[in-house]
Amino acid sequence: MTSRELTRAAISATLHCLTGCALGEILGMVLTTALGWGNAANIVVSIALAFVFGYTLAMRPVLGAGVPFRRALGIALASDTVSITSMELMDNLGLVTIPGAMDAGLGDWLFWASLVGTLAIAFVITVPVNRWLIARGKGHALVHQYHHAHSAN
Repeated sequence: MTSRELTRAAISATLHCLTGCALGEILGMVLTTALGWGNAANIVVSIALAFVFGYTLAMRPVLGAGVPFRRALGIALASDTVSITSMELMDNLGLVTIPGAMDAGLGDWLFWASLVGTLAIAFVITVPVNRWLIARGKGHALVHQYHHAHSAN
C-alpha cells in the first residue's frame, strides 16, 4: 500500500469511527440531558453508546459477509477499540475543558459547537493512530476485507 493509499484508508477508517462516536455521543448527551442526569453520567453513557455504535458499524459488513456473530464481534473489538478509545478520549477531554460545554443545554449553541469542535479535533488526532494501525495490518485493516465481500456474492 502506498503512503497515499494508507492515508486514504486511515481517513476512511476514522470517518467510520467518527460516525459511531458521534451517534453515541449525541444520543448519550440527548438522553442524559433530557433525564436531568449529571455530567459524570453524561460522559459514561455517551462513551458507552459511542462504543456500541462504533462496534455495531464495524460488525455490519462482517456479518454481511456471512461471518458468525461471535467472530464478527471479535473482529470488531480488535479493529475498532483503539480508534474509538482515541476518539472518545480526545472528544471528552475537549468537552470537559471548554468552559460551560458540559452544562450547556440541547438548545444552546455552545452544546453543539463544542461537540462538533471536539469531534473534529478528535478526528484529526485519530487519523494518524489509524494510519499507524493499518500500516501494521491492525485496526480497520481487519474489517476492510469484509467491506465489499457481500456485494461480490
